[in-house]
Amino acid sequence: MKKTYPALLSAILFFAGPNVGARVPVSERAVNDSPGTEGSRLADAGRPVDTGRPADTGRALNSSAMVAAVEAAKGDALLEALLTELSRSYTHLKMDQVQAPYYIEYRVNDVDDYNAEAAFGALVQSQRVHVRILRVVVRIGDYKQDSYFSQGVGETNILPLDNDPIALRHQIWTATDEAYKSAGEAYAEKQAALKQFSADPSAVDDFAKEPPVIALDPAVTLKVDQKDWKKTLEDVTELYKQYPDVQSSTASARFTGVNEYFVNSEGTVTRDGHATYSVQFNSAAQAPDGMRLTRNPGWMVARAEELPSHDALMSDAKKTLETVVALRNAPIVEEEYRGPVLFAPDAADDIVASLIGQNVVGRKPQLGKPNRTTGSFASSYKTRVLPNFLSVVDDPTLKEFQGKSTVGSYDVDSEGVKAQRVTVIDNGTLANYLVGRQPIRDFIASNGHGRAAPGVFPAPGVGVLVVKTSEAQSPAALRQRALQIVADQGLPYAYRVDTLGPGNTPRLLYRVYAKDGHEELVRGAVFSELDVRAMRSDLIAAGDDPLVSNRSGGAPTTIISPSLLFGELEVKRADTSKDKLPEYPAPPLVASTSGQHDKGSD
Repeated sequence: MKKTYPALLSAILFFAGPNVGARVPVSERAVNDSPGTEGSRLADAGRPVDTGRPADTGRALNSSAMVAAVEAAKGDALLEALLTELSRSYTHLKMDQVQAPYYIEYRVNDVDDYNAEAAFGALVQSQRVHVRILRVVVRIGDYKQDSYFSQGVGETNILPLDNDPIALRHQIWTATDEAYKSAGEAYAEKQAALKQFSADPSAVDDFAKEPPVIALDPAVTLKVDQKDWKKTLEDVTELYKQYPDVQSSTASARFTGVNEYFVNSEGTVTRDGHATYSVQFNSAAQAPDGMRLTRNPGWMVARAEELPSHDALMSDAKKTLETVVALRNAPIVEEEYRGPVLFAPDAADDIVASLIGQNVVGRKPQLGKPNRTTGSFASSYKTRVLPNFLSVVDDPTLKEFQGKSTVGSYDVDSEGVKAQRVTVIDNGTLANYLVGRQPIRDFIASNGHGRAAPGVFPAPGVGVLVVKTSEAQSPAALRQRALQIVADQGLPYAYRVDTLGPGNTPRLLYRVYAKDGHEELVRGAVFSELDVRAMRSDLIAAGDDPLVSNRSGGAPTTIISPSLLFGELEVKRADTSKDKLPEYPAPPLVASTSGQHDKGSD
C-alpha cells in the first residue's frame, strides 16, 4: 500500500492476517479532478462526466449493463457511491504513456465484529468493531495479458462508516488512483519479466471473461447479547476451580457480520451478507513428566440460535476438563505401531481439510512455470487420488446440512461470479479444480470459487466441501472391522482417533483392544505417514455419520466428512521435549478476605 493508515493496517491484520505489503509514494494523480471538484455530477452511469475536457478523452462503460446496475443499486448509498466513481474512473483514468484500464472492480466488506474473552472466571476483554474495508483492482492490458502482477494486484483503503457520498467517493478515488499507477508499473515489470521466457503457444489468459451479475441480498445484522455472553464465558472458565491440575482455562466468543459489496466495469453489482458465530474453550495442563497437554473444542455456526446454551457449554467444558485430567495420567505411546486406525468424523474433517481441501484448488503457477497448478494434486488431473468408493463435492449453495448451518456457503463469490456446485473428485478420480477468474490450463472459466478475506486479493478456495461414500458403514461396523484386522495380524489393539490438533497430531487417541474391545486413552503420539498417498492407498472404508465442521479464516469454510478407516498407518512416539513443571504451586482457589472482589462491581 502506498500510504500507511494505522486503522487500515489494524483492520486488515485483524480480519485477514499479515497479507499486506508496503506502499510506495507517488506524486501525481491519474484523475486530477476529485469527486468534490468535478464539473458536474454523473447524470447517468456509463455516460462521461462533463468536466470541460474534450469529448474524445472519455470512454463510456457498457451502457446497457451499467444502466441495469445503477437501477439495482438505487437506495443503497454505498453502492451508489461505488458505481458513480467506477463510471468516472473508467471514463477518465489515463496517464501519458500508460494504457487506460480495461477493467476496474471495487469490493467493500462492511464488517461488524464482536469479540469477548474470559480467563479463570473473569472477563479479559470485550470489544465491538465496525469497519468498512475497500479493495480496488485496476487492470491494464486485456483479458489475455494484463497488469495483475506484483504490486498490480490492487489497493486497500478504509471507507467512512456514515453514508456521506462525497466522503465515500474521495476515499474510493484515492484508492483507484493508486491502483491505476501501481497497475502501470506492474504491467511494465511483467512485460520485462516475460522476455526471460520462451513464448508459450498454448498460454491461458490472465483473466476470465464473465457475464454481468446483479444479485442484491438483504444486508445481515449481527445478533449479540453481550451481557449474557460475558457471563457465560466467565462461568465456563471458572470451572477450572474444580480441577486443580488444570493450569489454563480460557474461553472466547467471536460474532461477525459481513456485508460484501462488489461492483465492476463489466456491469456486475452484488451485495452478499453472511454472519458467523463462534465460541471456543481452551484448557491446558502438564503431565507429571512435563508434557504439555491441551484441548480446544469450538463451536461455529451461521445462525446464532444454533450456538449451545449456557448449560450445554458448561457440560461440554466439564467433559473437556475431565479429558485434560485423564490425559495427564494416560500412558505415553512408546512403541511404533503399524496397523488400522479409525478416525472419528471430527478428526476426519481435519484430514479432509488439510489433505484434500488444500489440494483441489486451482492456483495459477508463477510466471514462466509450465505447471497446471500448485499443490500435491498439481499433476493429478484425471487420475485416482482417493479410493473409488469416495467422491468429493464442493457446493457453496448448500446453506445447511442435516439441519446444521454451513458458514462456507455463499451466493456470489468475491469476484462477482455466482457460486457453483463442483464435483472435484468423482469415484476417486480428480475431475475438477476449484477456480476463480484466474484461468489455469484446461480450466479457462471461473466456477465461482474466488474467495477473499476483507481487504485481501481473492484466490481459489473451498466453500462447503462434502465427502460422499457409495459404501457407507456404521461406526460400530468400522470399529469391528478394525478389530478384525488386528486380530488377523496378531496385533493386540487398533487405534481410534477422536480429535486432532495442529499438523494432524492426535489430541484424543485411544487404543482399542482386540481381546475385549475396551479402550485406553494414550498421549504423546504422531502419525508419520498420514499424507495424500495414504488417502489414495490405505483408506479402506468410510462411515455413515457425516459431521459438519465450520471453520474460521479470512473466508469461512465448511468441511463435511464421515468416519474414515485406514487399513494401515504408522503411529509412533512424538519427538517433543518436555517442559519443566512450575517451581511453586498455583495461587489458592479461595481468595483472602482482603483480596476478594465481586464481579461487576466496577
